Amino acid sequence: MRVLHVVGARPNFMKVAPVMSAMMRRPGEFEQLLVHTGQHYDRQMSRVFFDELGLPQPDVDLNVGSAPHAEQTAKVMSAFEPVVSDWRPDWVVVVGDVNSTLACALVCAKLHVRVAHLEAGLRSYDRSMPEEINRVVTDQVADLLLTPSADADANLLREGVAADRIAFVGNVMIDTLVRLLPEARLRRVATRLGLEPGRFVLVTMHRPGNVDDRDDLSDIVTGLRGLAAEVPVVFPVHPRTRHGIDELLKGSVPPGLRLLEPLGYLDFLSLMDVARLVVSDSGGIQEETTWLGVPCLTVRPNTERPVTIELGTNRLVGREPAALIAAARASLRTPRGEHHRIPPLWDGATAPRVLDALLAHW
Repeated sequence: MRVLHVVGARPNFMKVAPVMSAMMRRPGEFEQLLVHTGQHYDRQMSRVFFDELGLPQPDVDLNVGSAPHAEQTAKVMSAFEPVVSDWRPDWVVVVGDVNSTLACALVCAKLHVRVAHLEAGLRSYDRSMPEEINRVVTDQVADLLLTPSADADANLLREGVAADRIAFVGNVMIDTLVRLLPEARLRRVATRLGLEPGRFVLVTMHRPGNVDDRDDLSDIVTGLRGLAAEVPVVFPVHPRTRHGIDELLKGSVPPGLRLLEPLGYLDFLSLMDVARLVVSDSGGIQEETTWLGVPCLTVRPNTERPVTIELGTNRLVGREPAALIAAARASLRTPRGEHHRIPPLWDGATAPRVLDALLAHW
């Protein structure tokens, strides 16, 4: 079976790596090709992630770069179509909800090439999020919907997707976490930074709705200032966020708040594993903290991963500074991992189930 994998941005790498690794262990059944659309514009950080995750270098790099949504989607489609036509895969596997996911799924649908959507069925029901549009449309054109949780199956069935197109395989990102957590722990990044494990807050923030508007970002920074007065706050700053943060702080970083350059997967996982609390707007971090049992405050009005709230350690919180600080204080008072459960099939063995589903639906 010929399988073409598509990655476009860093969240995709952690999901594709276990699947490619599993296929490498079954060479008689699978031949695979890796296409990097180049949607993620930070090429250096992309290389770090490839190296740490053990991903092979892409067979094809489309180099589309950063651009507005319509332009970027069109560039990916134009560059990807000849690759599919030339290689003629049996399956194209797209992951997540970035523009590359949608663009490549549309190309395959028009060329009548089978598409499997890994991490299908997630819904925030917030159409103001570009990722929600990408998820919904990709699921409508894909031939096989590989879901991470039971709520995703329910969402797809409610939308009229035939049950025989859905396969509940579990959360493939957890495969990567389980495999690399021992190596991440050996790095002891918190100790190297002079932080006491279990006594600091880890922050990430990158979504346009939080960081592109000065007033919204200012609210978040004000909340972090207040939190940093009570507990050390460590903030590896995403490239998208850096300019706004620098403009707001004007070179005067408050005591207790440490701004770091972006971290690779292993260093970030090393910090997250021993953090007392994580404050983020990332989808993947909601899942990883749930598995680790680390309290997480998601700075968003909604989430496409409600299982992390129902079973895990996640809680939604707004940008308003007082609300953010109050929620953080409440989390810090709660014993870590209290009432924590790991969702079904988040067991580190999703990739083999993905392979079995591709074979069964071929």
